[in-house]
Amino acid sequence: MHVTLVHVVVKPEAVDAFIAATRANHEASVREPGNRRFDVLQSPDDPTRFVLYEAYASAAEAAAHKQTPHYAVWRDAVAPMMAAPREGVPMRGLFPSTP
Repeated sequence: MHVTLVHVVVKPEAVDAFIAATRANHEASVREPGNRRFDVLQSPDDPTRFVLYEAYASAAEAAAHKQTPHYAVWRDAVAPMMAAPREGVPMRGLFPSTP
């Protein structure tokens, strides 16, 4: 399983707009072939900090996510909302294991 933890810090005034844009991206992403999880997490201590937990069956399917129209819409919409560049950290998912 191919997992990416995407760390995001948004401008305080953009939190609600970021959540709305990310919800739309989440809803489309979970319907992609190979998607295992697409969780959106917000820090309880700092509402401007988020982690996107993106899990795909393979690296190829994770890469295909970046070619989808909904990802492009999300990427372009949230770019001006960022307080810092987002950081994606690739991980190898061990459990749950996939057949």
